[in-house]
Order: sequence, then structure tokens, then C-alpha cells
Amino acid sequence: MWGFFASSLPSRIKSWRKICARRHRLLRWDNGKSHTQPWGNNRMLDLNDIAVFVRVARLGSFSRAAQALGMPVSTVSRRISVLEGELGVTLLQRTTRKLSLTEQGRAYLDQCGEPLAQLCAAESVLTQTQKQPEGLLRISVPVVFGKAAFHDFLSDFMKAYPLIKVELFVTNVFLDLIAENIDVAIRFGELRDSTLIAQRIGKSVRYLVATPSYLADRAPIEKPEDLVAHECIMLHGRNNEAEWHLVKGRRHAKVHVHGPFSGRDFASVSAFVYRGHGVGLMPSVYCDEKVANGDLVRLLPDWSSPEILIHAVYPTRRYMPSRLFVFMDALRAWSAEFFPA
Repeated sequence: MWGFFASSLPSRIKSWRKICARRHRLLRWDNGKSHTQPWGNNRMLDLNDIAVFVRVARLGSFSRAAQALGMPVSTVSRRISVLEGELGVTLLQRTTRKLSLTEQGRAYLDQCGEPLAQLCAAESVLTQTQKQPEGLLRISVPVVFGKAAFHDFLSDFMKAYPLIKVELFVTNVFLDLIAENIDVAIRFGELRDSTLIAQRIGKSVRYLVATPSYLADRAPIEKPEDLVAHECIMLHGRNNEAEWHLVKGRRHAKVHVHGPFSGRDFASVSAFVYRGHGVGLMPSVYCDEKVANGDLVRLLPDWSSPEILIHAVYPTRRYMPSRLFVFMDALRAWSAEFFPA
């Protein structure tokens, strides 16, 4: 593992110039090898030695560090001595009964520990992407995603990665990802759980639509306030009433609407809009194709709902499994077409 530090990620090392340089020594990257060079001599500081020092300091023991690193205790001790010689300071105070950090050792650990962890994480990402993705991927999506377009995307993904098995949860309930062992969930709107990692994958808006048969012989809808006189098909209505928030540039309108049907998801709401029971405020994925072929009419085309952000969220993990890594890449590419950010 530690050989990674001497063979890759030269851009990461630039930030170490300020962190690990001491006195007249400057951390450099030449021909893929990291080293520090005091003005006027060519002695090298090996990042592997820094990694050994951090492990010893955190475990508080040469023997435990040696066991964790898979090397002899004598090698661990020698690497620490070499590092101290290059820096010109004593990092560890050694006695027969105790190992402790000196003041300089503590300062050095504070400065080097976090960058070293970042390099380890970077190595893990590279390693994960090189492995053939496999295993069970558990995905939770809202009902709006339970349509042919997402199914086609997921089918193509599974064909591209035949060793990945998928378990799909289609629900508007915000499942507990940890308790349910969910790898990734798609969520619309405001995020509630700050402990999750979130990546924005797009945005959605809702349009006003109705069928030509519903609009026939009814008063035209020329402004948001006209909706009050119409039958509306609502999501999460209370006593078959709801407040619709519409925007047009910087203009806002809130309209109290009512109607014969209220549903808990857009699958049911759209079904009754399609059948001519009233006006719906629905996501574009339920409207665009039917508007294009004339089955629906878009009303007040300059008005829509405010933009609703879409995120992919997953539990906080130090390393992302390769199956989730490739799925996130594919999801971002697909959502860029259907839900442009």
C-alpha cells in the first residue's frame, strides 16, 4: 500500500509543500518520486517514512505499528530514525517503558495526518475503480422514477455490468438507508438527513396541464387566479383542497385550488388528469410526451412550479463500493438528459 505514495498523484503532493516542509527543506515531486531537498544537498524525504511515523504515533507502539504495516519492528524503527535525521528533529521520545511524541512530533503529526488520510482515500478510489464491479446494489427511488425511461436506464446499466445485481425500492417514503441497508436513494426537494452524502443530479419542474376534452366549453385559463374556478387534480390535498405555488421569472403566485381527486403519488394523479377529470400540476416526465402528441394541453406556459432539486444520497462511508461508484457515474449521465441541472 505505501508504495502508492511514491508512484502516483503528483498533484496531491503540491499541497504538502506548506505542510511538511521544515526549516530549509522543500517537499518536491520529480520523475514520480517524492522527496524533500534542503538547500544545497540532495537528501530525500520519503513519504512512506511519514506514513510509518503517523501509524506509530497513532498506535503509540513500534510493535503495533509494525504488525499493522506488515513489516519488522526493526524496519519501523529505522524508518523513524531516517525521518528524524532528515528533519533534524526528534519526533518520538523513546524509553524502555513508554513511547511519546515530542512537541515537534505532535506538531508534525497534526500537519501531516490529514493529508496522509486524503492520499489513502485517493488510493482506495483508484483501487475500487480498477476492480470489476459486482455484488448487490440496493436502490430506492420515488414513484416518479418508476417509469419506462428509468427502467430502460437501469436495464442498460445491468447489461453493462452483468455481475451487479439490483434490488429496487419504488416508494415516496424516505427509507432509513442505514437500517434498510440501502446503497443509494434518489430524493426530490429539501434533504432532511444531514448525515447522508448527497450529490445533485438534476432538477425538476411541474407544469399545468389538462386534456382537450376537459377544457372544451370551460372558461379559458389566462392567469393563475383563474384556476380557482376549475376542477383540479391534486397531490396530497387536504379535504380535496390544496395551495399551488407558481412562478414566472421573479413573479410568484399562490392559488387555493380544489377538485374531485387527490392522490398520494403522481402515478394516480396523472391517471385522473389523463382521463379528463381536471387540471393537474405535474412533473414534466408525466407531461412532455402527451403534450407533444396532443393528448394534453399545457396551460399558462410561462408559469410553472419552482425548481425542485434532485439528489442522489448514500450513507456516509469512507470508501464507495465499486458497484455504487459506476452506478453514480451512469446515473449522472442519464439524469443530465432527463433532469438537466
